Amino acid sequence: MDTAEQTKQNATHHGMHLLKSFVSTTPFSPGRRPFFKYRDLGLEGATGGRMRAYQNSSIAGMTEPTGWHYHICEMQFVYVLKGKLTIEFEDGTVATFAAGDAFFVPGGVRHNEIYVSEDKEALEVSVPGKIETVNVERPAGLPEKLREVSSEHP
Repeated sequence: MDTAEQTKQNATHHGMHLLKSFVSTTPFSPGRRPFFKYRDLGLEGATGGRMRAYQNSSIAGMTEPTGWHYHICEMQFVYVLKGKLTIEFEDGTVATFAAGDAFFVPGGVRHNEIYVSEDKEALEVSVPGKIETVNVERPAGLPEKLREVSSEHP
Protein backbone atom coordinates (compact mmCIF):
# COMPACT_ATOMS: atom_id res chain seq x y z
CA MET A 1 0.00 0.00 0.00
CA ASP A 2 1.46 3.39 -0.95
CA THR A 3 1.57 6.35 1.45
CA ALA A 4 -1.43 8.12 -0.13
CA GLU A 5 -3.60 5.00 0.19
CA GLN A 6 -2.48 4.46 3.77
CA THR A 7 -3.22 8.11 4.68
CA LYS A 8 -6.69 7.87 3.11
CA GLN A 9 -7.41 4.62 4.92
CA ASN A 10 -6.24 6.01 8.28
CA ALA A 11 -8.24 9.22 7.89
CA THR A 12 -11.38 7.36 6.86
CA HIS A 13 -10.81 4.91 9.68
CA HIS A 14 -10.87 7.75 12.20
CA GLY A 15 -14.03 9.31 10.73
CA MET A 16 -12.20 12.20 9.10
CA HIS A 17 -12.20 13.39 5.53
CA LEU A 18 -10.41 15.89 3.34
CA LEU A 19 -11.95 19.38 3.48
CA LYS A 20 -11.60 22.39 1.21
CA SER A 21 -13.29 25.43 2.74
CA PHE A 22 -13.97 28.45 0.51
CA VAL A 23 -15.40 31.86 1.42
CA SER A 24 -18.12 31.40 -1.24
CA THR A 25 -19.44 28.24 0.44
CA THR A 26 -18.98 29.16 4.11
CA PRO A 27 -20.96 32.36 4.71
CA PHE A 28 -21.07 34.27 7.99
CA SER A 29 -24.10 33.70 10.23
CA PRO A 30 -25.23 34.68 13.74
CA GLY A 31 -23.58 32.81 16.60
CA ARG A 32 -23.40 32.53 20.38
CA ARG A 33 -22.51 36.20 20.93
CA PRO A 34 -24.93 38.78 19.46
CA PHE A 35 -22.16 41.27 18.58
CA PHE A 36 -20.24 38.72 16.43
CA LYS A 37 -20.98 36.90 13.23
CA TYR A 38 -19.37 33.53 12.67
CA ARG A 39 -18.08 31.68 9.62
CA ASP A 40 -17.98 27.91 10.20
CA LEU A 41 -14.91 26.58 8.36
CA GLY A 42 -16.28 23.01 8.35
CA LEU A 43 -13.68 21.32 10.55
CA GLU A 44 -16.21 19.86 12.94
CA GLY A 45 -17.72 17.75 10.16
CA ALA A 46 -14.40 16.94 8.51
CA THR A 47 -12.83 15.72 11.77
CA GLY A 48 -15.77 13.72 13.04
CA GLY A 49 -16.28 16.29 15.82
CA ARG A 50 -12.67 16.27 16.99
CA MET A 51 -12.16 20.01 16.43
CA ARG A 52 -13.94 23.16 15.34
CA ALA A 53 -12.74 26.31 13.57
CA TYR A 54 -14.59 29.57 13.09
CA GLN A 55 -13.66 32.94 11.74
CA ASN A 56 -15.56 35.50 13.75
CA SER A 57 -16.04 39.19 13.05
CA SER A 58 -17.60 42.02 15.02
CA ILE A 59 -21.01 43.19 13.92
CA ALA A 60 -20.54 46.19 16.22
CA GLY A 61 -18.22 47.00 19.06
CA MET A 62 -18.90 45.11 22.25
CA THR A 63 -21.59 46.86 24.25
CA GLU A 64 -20.90 45.05 27.54
CA PRO A 65 -18.42 42.45 28.83
CA THR A 66 -19.27 38.80 28.25
CA GLY A 67 -19.05 38.14 31.96
CA TRP A 68 -16.79 35.61 33.59
CA HIS A 69 -17.14 32.17 32.07
CA TYR A 70 -15.26 29.05 31.07
CA HIS A 71 -15.69 26.51 28.31
CA ILE A 72 -16.24 22.80 28.66
CA CYS A 73 -13.68 21.58 26.13
CA GLU A 74 -10.08 20.40 26.02
CA MET A 75 -8.71 23.63 24.61
CA GLN A 76 -9.43 26.82 22.68
CA PHE A 77 -6.99 28.77 20.51
CA VAL A 78 -7.65 32.29 19.17
CA TYR A 79 -5.57 34.10 16.53
CA VAL A 80 -6.45 37.76 15.97
CA LEU A 81 -6.62 38.72 12.30
CA LYS A 82 -7.74 42.34 12.69
CA GLY A 83 -8.79 44.81 15.37
CA LYS A 84 -8.38 44.34 19.12
CA LEU A 85 -9.88 42.52 22.06
CA THR A 86 -9.17 42.70 25.77
CA ILE A 87 -9.63 39.72 28.07
CA GLU A 88 -9.30 39.21 31.82
CA PHE A 89 -7.99 35.83 32.97
CA GLU A 90 -8.34 33.92 36.22
CA ASP A 91 -4.56 34.08 36.75
CA GLY A 92 -4.97 37.76 37.67
CA THR A 93 -3.89 39.18 34.30
CA VAL A 94 -5.61 41.23 31.65
CA ALA A 95 -4.32 41.47 28.08
CA THR A 96 -5.18 43.31 24.89
CA PHE A 97 -4.62 41.30 21.72
CA ALA A 98 -4.22 42.90 18.28
CA ALA A 99 -3.68 41.61 14.73
CA GLY A 100 -1.07 38.86 14.76
CA ASP A 101 -1.45 38.12 18.49
CA ALA A 102 -2.86 34.84 19.78
CA PHE A 103 -3.84 33.12 23.00
CA PHE A 104 -4.48 29.56 24.14
CA VAL A 105 -7.02 28.72 26.84
CA PRO A 106 -7.17 25.20 28.31
CA GLY A 107 -10.71 24.02 28.99
CA GLY A 108 -12.05 25.17 32.34
CA VAL A 109 -9.92 28.33 32.59
CA ARG A 110 -12.14 31.26 33.57
CA HIS A 111 -11.96 34.47 31.54
CA ASN A 112 -13.97 37.58 30.68
CA GLU A 113 -13.91 39.53 27.41
CA ILE A 114 -14.18 43.19 28.40
CA TYR A 115 -13.46 44.97 25.10
CA VAL A 116 -13.80 44.13 21.40
CA SER A 117 -13.20 46.70 18.65
CA GLU A 118 -15.75 47.21 15.88
CA ASP A 119 -13.29 45.83 13.31
CA LYS A 120 -12.19 42.72 15.25
CA GLU A 121 -11.72 39.52 13.26
CA ALA A 122 -10.26 36.32 14.67
CA LEU A 123 -9.80 32.65 13.97
CA GLU A 124 -11.04 30.45 16.83
CA VAL A 125 -10.16 26.78 17.03
CA SER A 126 -11.40 24.42 19.74
CA VAL A 127 -10.98 20.77 20.61
CA PRO A 128 -13.34 18.97 20.57
CA GLY A 129 -15.78 20.49 18.11
CA LYS A 130 -18.67 20.83 20.53
CA ILE A 131 -17.95 23.18 23.42
CA GLU A 132 -20.21 24.58 26.08
CA THR A 133 -19.98 27.89 27.91
CA VAL A 134 -20.55 28.02 31.67
CA ASN A 135 -21.14 31.46 33.21
CA VAL A 136 -19.52 31.95 36.62
CA GLU A 137 -18.87 34.64 39.21
CA ARG A 138 -15.63 36.63 39.13
CA PRO A 139 -12.98 34.35 40.65
CA ALA A 140 -12.57 34.93 44.38
CA GLY A 141 -9.27 36.41 45.48
CA LEU A 142 -8.53 38.35 42.30
CA PRO A 143 -7.22 41.86 42.96
CA GLU A 144 -9.49 44.73 42.02
CA LYS A 145 -7.01 45.82 39.35
CA LEU A 146 -5.56 42.94 37.33
CA ARG A 147 -1.94 42.90 36.17
CA GLU A 148 -1.71 44.07 32.57
CA VAL A 149 0.42 41.91 30.27
CA SER A 150 1.61 42.78 26.79
CA SER A 151 4.24 41.77 24.27
CA GLU A 152 6.67 44.06 26.12
CA HIS A 153 5.85 42.57 29.55
CA PRO A 154 4.57 38.97 29.33
